[in-house]
Amino acid sequence: MIKKMGVAWELRLRMAERGLFATTDLVPLLAERGVHLSREQVYRLVTSTPQRLSMDVLAALCDILGCQPNDLIKVVAVDEQVAKTGTRSSGPVGPGPAVQRTRIRRPDLG
Repeated sequence: MIKKMGVAWELRLRMAERGLFATTDLVPLLAERGVHLSREQVYRLVTSTPQRLSMDVLAALCDILGCQPNDLIKVVAVDEQVAKTGTRSSGPVGPGPAVQRTRIRRPDLG
C-alpha cells in the first residue's frame, strides 16, 4: 500500500488575511500584473483547488498577497490508502437488478 498525497489550496485564506473577501477583487489586481482572467475563471481559482496553474498566475497571486508559493499550496496526506495493484473496486461486483420491459396499454378505441 502507498499513501496518497493531495494538495490544500489556501488562496481564500491568504485573501482574507489581506482583506480581500470578494473573488471579483482579484480580477483587476491580476490584470495589473498582466494576467487576464474572466470573473468565472477567478471564481473557480479561488473556490476550488486548481489541477493546473500557470507560473504567471502563481507569481501574480504571490505578489498581490505578499506571500510565497508555499503559503498558497500545502502538500497533505490523504486518509485513504491506495493499493499498488492498479485495480480498484468501487463496490460489490455481480449482476445488477433484472431488467423488465414496460408494457404500454392503450384504451379501447371502440
